[in-house]
Amino acid sequence: MINKNQKTKGGLFDVYSLWEIEPMKAKGCWVWDADNTKYLDLYGGHAVISIGHTHPHYIAKLKEQIDKIVFYSNSVQNSLQIELSEKLASLSGYPDYSLFLCNSGAEANENALKLASFHTSKKRILAFNDAFHGRTSGAVAVTDNPSIQSPFNTGHEVTFLPINDIASVKEALKTDDVAAIIIEPIQGVAGIFSAEAEFLQQLETLCNNHNVLLIADEVQSGYGRTGKFFAHHYANIRPDIISMAKGMGNGFPIGGILISPKIEAKKGMLGTTFGGNHLACAAAIAVLDVIEGENLLINAFEVGNYLKDKLSDCSGVKEFRGEGLMIGVELESKYADLRKKLLFEEHIFTGGAKNNVMRLLPPLSVSKTEIDIFIDAFKKQTQQ
Repeated sequence: MINKNQKTKGGLFDVYSLWEIEPMKAKGCWVWDADNTKYLDLYGGHAVISIGHTHPHYIAKLKEQIDKIVFYSNSVQNSLQIELSEKLASLSGYPDYSLFLCNSGAEANENALKLASFHTSKKRILAFNDAFHGRTSGAVAVTDNPSIQSPFNTGHEVTFLPINDIASVKEALKTDDVAAIIIEPIQGVAGIFSAEAEFLQQLETLCNNHNVLLIADEVQSGYGRTGKFFAHHYANIRPDIISMAKGMGNGFPIGGILISPKIEAKKGMLGTTFGGNHLACAAAIAVLDVIEGENLLINAFEVGNYLKDKLSDCSGVKEFRGEGLMIGVELESKYADLRKKLLFEEHIFTGGAKNNVMRLLPPLSVSKTEIDIFIDAFKKQTQQ
């Protein structure tokens, strides 16, 4: 017998705060909703859309792969994985690193942490204040947000330190029980805060001297987002493990880690059912094709500088931070509702962060003309 107060039909678990907008189609840097209203997308669905919505080369490669094979397990050969690893190695500047494929950024960081512990036979992790690394057990344990950590997640040995404070890192390494240091070269969810180049270089040296692996979380800042393939390239360092995901598949779920040759692979130490499937690899290869063929790293760098130059003339801005097309705009408190106005009055998607920060993470193909549309709308809303 059904309880009268019991739900009798399905529904979604209510964990997301949703805007009253449903995107129905998209192209380039534009999205159309169910009412056919056109929006400029300067957020790319959390920095996921790297080469633009429904890019023709990307769509063609996915359709072509669907007609062949979509999935088989990692118990057989998959030449698409080799093609992806070789193209990624070439474009990223890591020809000697190996690739392990998974499905998301959280999984990438989870596997990076596990691999570091395997390699060093140690288990404590150093992470940084305001870090965000994902929501799986290990990844959320190194995320500095107690509100999303369940009691189950809090058993990991993690020490949070101030970013750009090398003295605290040196002190934490004295006990010789640290497996890895994990860091976002640019903290995204925190509000676009960069690790200083000298600090990253000092971390690299300390890790090499203490049998500790350096993990660069490039899930949001990688794949050309900052105008270089990885944000840590600005510091001229070579982390032991690099995690990737968001821009990797332009919307198709895929993640991965690049792994230093000093780390030995053993059968069974890492594994995944869906990671590196045929369709995911086709999507990721297409993304790299477009990044290379359309010079999107150069575009991200140049248009990002253009955006920052234009922001310098805008009222209402306390500070703007970041590199390339990973920009955080800290707004004056009286403009706390600016993102909402831009969305519903100007039809422009932007992202948010704490402390009244607007995150701008558009497709790497965004044009200066499209940036001008945003700047005009920004000025209109802040000068009223």
